[in-house]
Amino acid sequence: NFRTAPVEVREKVSFSGEQAQRAAEELRTRGILEETLVLSTCNRSEVYGVHSNANHESAGALSSFLSDFHEVLPDQLNPSLYHHYDHDAVRHLFRVSAGLESMLLGEAEILGQVREAYLRAHEGRVTGPVLNRLFQGALEIGKRVRAETELGTRPMGVASAGMKLAERIFGKLQDRSALVLGAGTISEQVVSQLRDRKIKNLYLMNRSREKAEEFAKQYDGKVLEWGEWDTSLKFPDVIVTAVGVQEFVVTRPMVERAMASRGNRALFLMDLGMPRNVDPAVAEIYNVYVYSMDDLTEIVNQNRDARKSEVPKAESLVEDHVAKFI
Repeated sequence: NFRTAPVEVREKVSFSGEQAQRAAEELRTRGILEETLVLSTCNRSEVYGVHSNANHESAGALSSFLSDFHEVLPDQLNPSLYHHYDHDAVRHLFRVSAGLESMLLGEAEILGQVREAYLRAHEGRVTGPVLNRLFQGALEIGKRVRAETELGTRPMGVASAGMKLAERIFGKLQDRSALVLGAGTISEQVVSQLRDRKIKNLYLMNRSREKAEEFAKQYDGKVLEWGEWDTSLKFPDVIVTAVGVQEFVVTRPMVERAMASRGNRALFLMDLGMPRNVDPAVAEIYNVYVYSMDDLTEIVNQNRDARKSEVPKAESLVEDHVAKFI
């Protein structure tokens, strides 16, 4: 997760929805785990499982599986791995679902991501009685922490944190233009944040034009054709990417041409993709500001300071639910 590994490592072991299902099926077929579920977000890739012998011997096999599945050398991966067993594994998941293990304490997105991962695994029939009850308990504690503590008040997610960074460069955004790549949950949150800030021009781009047009109709934006980068990158001051692809979507040559066309006017790029969507070399271009998930540190710390008084109460609720589950 973000505590044990930088984005350069995390992006190598992130799972798409299809990969998560395939990995879970392979873990069961190989006999490494009997029940299994993959939780993969921008800040973590975790595998939850039940082993028939209730021992810890599956940890080594699971580590090797991750290396093989993602074609990452064990020496690169192993220093970033962590393992939790029994009560500690239950506690960890409940803390994740409660937002206590998030980069942004109490973040809004994680509970929905846990729910989505569970539904996908359940529908794919790779969970069983233990993980079904465990994840139902995780969703229950996640909702309870947000209802009974202030962690859920004014929840901050990566979308709002990214827009705070943009405001540091441009000030207020109402006279600016923005381009959002992608039409998933995070993109929707970004667009909502931009609309709250009264962004002047909103451009949307997605590999599926039909989905982009639905999105544009909902948020009063203009659709740009996917792949027409030389035209599209001329307009926006703010570009936010959240696309599920394995290769860079925005490259250095693309941005160099765009900057020449726009007279080197300042450009802000927030890369919320996992793996990353923007080539890190883009940051070397004059007057171009590129931020990834790991650049939110200062905002993360401010967010944590504002909410940390609620942590003991949330942790007490978590412990109650751990005992209940056990």
